[in-house]
Formats: sequence, C-alpha cells, structure tokens
Amino acid sequence: MERLNQNNSVSEFILLGLSSRPEDQKPLFILFLIIYLVTITGNLLIILAICSDPQLHTPMYFFLSFLSFIDICFSTTIVPRMLVNFLSEKKTISYAGCLAQMYFTYALGNTDSYLLAAMAYDRYVAICDPFHYITIMSRRPCVLLVAFSCSLPHFHSLLHILLLNQLTFCDSNVVHHFFCDINPLLKLSCSSIFVNDLTIKTEGLVFWVTPFLCIVFSYVRILIAVLRIPSAAGKRKAFSTCGSHFTVVILFYGSIFYVYLQPLSSYTVQDRVATIVYTVLTSMLNPFIYSLRNKDMKRGLGKLLGRRKS
Repeated sequence: MERLNQNNSVSEFILLGLSSRPEDQKPLFILFLIIYLVTITGNLLIILAICSDPQLHTPMYFFLSFLSFIDICFSTTIVPRMLVNFLSEKKTISYAGCLAQMYFTYALGNTDSYLLAAMAYDRYVAICDPFHYITIMSRRPCVLLVAFSCSLPHFHSLLHILLLNQLTFCDSNVVHHFFCDINPLLKLSCSSIFVNDLTIKTEGLVFWVTPFLCIVFSYVRILIAVLRIPSAAGKRKAFSTCGSHFTVVILFYGSIFYVYLQPLSSYTVQDRVATIVYTVLTSMLNPFIYSLRNKDMKRGLGKLLGRRKS
C-alpha cells in the first residue's frame, strides 16, 4: 500500500456520507448512534442467550450465534467511521484505511451470506430429512460449515483489494458514499478498470450468487416437502421455523442485488440508501426478526434477562 501511495497523487479519500448539508449531520449522528447501540446490544443478547441456555444448543442456534457475532463486527466496520464523519468537518479516510475498511466490509458481508446459506441447509435437512437430522447436522459438519463460511470470503475480499491496489487515483478523491465501497472507488480511477470490472462480473457474481442459489434450492425443496404435509397445523409449524430466516434473506439479498447487479455508470444516491439496508439495518433487525416469532429464543432471552435481574 505504501508503494502504491508513492505512485498516486491521492493519499486519502473524502467520504461525502449520506448528506452534505450541515444541519443534517447531528440528526444523522443521533439516528445511527441509536442504530449501532441497538445492533450491538441486540446481537450480544442473542449470543449470550444461546450460550447460556442448553436447550438452544442446536445447529440452528449455533449458526445464529455466529451470524450475530459477524453482524456486530460488520456494523463496527462501517458505523463508527460514519459517526466520526457526521461530527467532523474533515471527512477523510487514509488510503490504507479505506482499503482496510473495504476488505473487512466485503469479508464480513460475504460471511453473512454464507452463514445464511448454512442456516437454509439446516432448515432443509430438518424438514426434508428429519430422521437423519442429528446424524447429518452433527457437531463436526456444523463446525466445518462455519469455518468454511468465515474463511472463504476473506480470499474473495483479498482478491478485489489487490486488484484495486493496482489502480491509479490521480484526480478527484471524493467518494460519493458513506464508506469505502468498490463501485464509487472504481469511478475515481484514472487507469483502466477492465480487469476489476471483469472480475466483479465473473468471480464476484459467482461468489455472491452461489450461496443465494443454495438458499433458493433449499427453500424449493422445503416448499415441496411442506405441501405434502396433510394437516394445516403441520404446514404452519414447518413454515414457522423458516419465516425468520426467509425474511432476513429477502432484506439482505434484495438490497445487495439492487446495488451491485447494475452498470457501474448508473451508480446513484438511491444505491447509497439501498446499501444502508444490508450494511446497517439488517444487522440491527436480525435479533428482532429471529426472536419476536421464535418461542425458544424468547424463552432463552427471558431466562437470560431474568437471571441478570436476580
């Protein structure tokens, strides 16, 4: 990074954020501070409830505890920098800091994606092959799925950082975004971005779409299995175990596909707003989505909070 900084006239970037109007900065600071505190508190409670309640020591909640931990890290990669910039006149981030933020954003965001795929597979086995569930989703396969989900995205992220590190930034250093995202940075490059763009549309697309297709496949098989259940109560029970996960998938992937599956030239302010959904709001909403309609999770949280009060 130091070597490239010597070849570039750009040593830092200016993050414009969500609004350039001075009167918007304090309200935005308060809003995102509340969102961040709720995100940390909610996901931490989910982790503590799962760890402290033996009845929640199942594969589904094992994956959920890691998802909550990754959401805390994911939000911490982005929101604290936003909060600093809301109250600062100089909204700059160093070149190395920008690449580091982008690396962890993509690594953690894709870890979320692969954990959601692992959770979909867990629900598929539980509903479509319940008699072999304990064998298939034993501790070793669960640990391997989490290890794979947490490690592979780092190689994907590193690839795009190394390619971005080869570009030259010699004109504007103003990033029209609230964090260092790849599309706004590519628009600032004064060298060819052909390789970067090609990699995003090939390797990047395969990497993003693969877990999504696994989720779709799992839910198609689940839907077929549920429709074969004769009783309405049985169908409701089966669907209830998937409802929370399906809601999170729609929020997460809906916003990602809206932002990234479009031409680089059409990147606009609306994309910044959509980016907030998967970088900030999904991490905050996950604890509510997974606990409000889940009796086991409600019981675990109740026991945890009751123990703290006593």
